[in-house]
Amino acid sequence: MSTNRITIKDIAKKLDCTPSTVSRALAGNTRVSLKTRNLVKKTAVEMGYRPNAIASALRKGKVDTIGMIVPRINRYFFSNVISGVEDILNPAGYNLVICQSNENEYKEQKAVQTLLQNQVGGILISLSVETNNYEHLNSIIASGTPLVQFDRVNLNIESPIVINNNFEGAYLATEYLIKQGYKNIGHFGGNPKIMAYSERYNGYIKAMNTYNMNINDKLIKFDTITQETGSSELIRFFNDNEIDALFCSSDFAALGALEALNKMKVDIPSEFGIIGFANEPFTKLISPKLSSVEQNSFKLGRTAAIALLNSIDNKPVETNQTVDVEFIPRQSSNKSI
Repeated sequence: MSTNRITIKDIAKKLDCTPSTVSRALAGNTRVSLKTRNLVKKTAVEMGYRPNAIASALRKGKVDTIGMIVPRINRYFFSNVISGVEDILNPAGYNLVICQSNENEYKEQKAVQTLLQNQVGGILISLSVETNNYEHLNSIIASGTPLVQFDRVNLNIESPIVINNNFEGAYLATEYLIKQGYKNIGHFGGNPKIMAYSERYNGYIKAMNTYNMNINDKLIKFDTITQETGSSELIRFFNDNEIDALFCSSDFAALGALEALNKMKVDIPSEFGIIGFANEPFTKLISPKLSSVEQNSFKLGRTAAIALLNSIDNKPVETNQTVDVEFIPRQSSNKSI
């Protein structure tokens, strides 16, 4: 079977008609008889014809494809953001193409290049943890393609941004631990060059200072926030320092820490309190149930998509939008349960 792309001319040659007739038939033009339209469509399917979406969009004067780049599709937060984006874009007649950087700067740059080459109508992006060079974002702006950053953003790039109130979420989580009577509260955070993680750290510090709590630098650690690092850092904190509570910038890190505590036979929450961030589905299923911060990711996705559509339509766009979060108390930090 030929690997060459089937064209309208190929269909016209097979049916012994003109390419314009085939084009009209595929578009459903009533100037072509119903019998011919059905025959052309049937032949197109049999021959494996695929329309050139970009060319079609350009002929219509509108590109109907939006590109989206996320660090990891399999994260609950990002999958929910994607659902929120599609909830806005699909009814507006847009299709979404999703690229995954896997937290890799080069893959992120290549994704941008590919989307621009395919002339998407706009791009939504959440930056990878490795990204240090932002020229690929400037190239989007230089091309005239609307850009909206969300969640992980660079404030020096002139584009609308949509973020969570990470500071407030971290403040509420830390405040809750303080009010529950924990005295030596640590923080395990992600790479502080990512604004979302630095804001969570700042919220933790603000709460500690507000309530005149002792801040021990030995109980603060920044790393890749995974289940494995959460477990190993908890053990290090517990063995080397006096600590009775931990606020993590990630539910996965908090899960690892909780598992380590369970193995060490530390009672949660009477002896140790722990809180995560993101309100992943597993937080309600593990024992004890994990306190966390709900990011309202679906709403964040909708907000980012609306900002992008407004940019595409040259409507006013709020430069910096913040989506509220909610602290969800559960067994892992509630001494009264």
